[in-house]
Amino acid sequence: MVFSGDALWILVGALVLDALVGDPDWLWRRWPHPVVWLGRLVATGDEFLNLERWSDPVRRAAGAVGLLALVAVALASGYAIEVGLRALPAGLLWLALAASILLAGRSLYDHVRRVDLAFAAGGITAARHAVSMIVGRDPASLDEAGIARAAIESAAENVSDGLVAPAFWFALLGLPGLVAYKAVNTADSMIGHLSPRHRAFGWAAARFDDLVNLVPARLSGLAIALAAPAAGGRIGIAWRVMVRDAGIHRSPNAGWPESAMAGALNLRLAGPRVYAAGPVDEPFLNPEGGDATPRDIDRALRVMVAAGALHAALWLGLALALGW
Repeated sequence: MVFSGDALWILVGALVLDALVGDPDWLWRRWPHPVVWLGRLVATGDEFLNLERWSDPVRRAAGAVGLLALVAVALASGYAIEVGLRALPAGLLWLALAASILLAGRSLYDHVRRVDLAFAAGGITAARHAVSMIVGRDPASLDEAGIARAAIESAAENVSDGLVAPAFWFALLGLPGLVAYKAVNTADSMIGHLSPRHRAFGWAAARFDDLVNLVPARLSGLAIALAAPAAGGRIGIAWRVMVRDAGIHRSPNAGWPESAMAGALNLRLAGPRVYAAGPVDEPFLNPEGGDATPRDIDRALRVMVAAGALHAALWLGLALALGW
């Protein structure tokens, strides 16, 4: 299925459906989203395989076994669903719809947009609440610039995690690859952090998530840099900031789209911040840039939309080149 013609056309259809429809709240209030089911599997593994009486090496090994089981279930489920959908009348359209459910471009846009709207409607208090829905930082510690930075960084990072990476793995491995990617990404978000409970058990999830995002993160940074003119930025500056600053981010992947966004908007991003687990002291990306303001959130959204359009155009071009 690697970059096959019909897979790419299905992917293009899924990207269009995600952009137009996104994740309708009315549907997922009545039925759990597939990511919720994946989260329940992760939580079950955390409950039964992450025992405090075990030593760190044993918990690390248990985390790796749990991750392998999670990925195996995701691959098998994705394969069964794909085979079943392809057997239906208009099966490729159903498959595009299924894939669109696991893309999060429109959902990301809507969540970041709510932060922008919250500033206008309710000021900094409302904006703190809105941004707490998309980042793990302590909202009480955020001033206006901190809220704007958090929203913009979330937009940049999730261009990769929510759009480019799942599309990449669908193009490579079809629906099994997409479901497996979402499983790994969900595991990383739930257990792949340095809290005392998950430092050892979540190690495998965090490292594997780094691996599966290695190529998509760099593609996302490139797309954001190329989209800089959508917000009045310059491609060359965004590119230079990305190449220079991506490596100073604590994440081997998030630094690429975030530093590209910093250069595209001429803002300084990242820097010191406070999470529930405590403060994080990091250098700024593009430290010579200005402080973020609420109006910069709208600029970031314009870059995000343009980057998403460039990304979809890439897959459309490959589909046309390969044919049906």
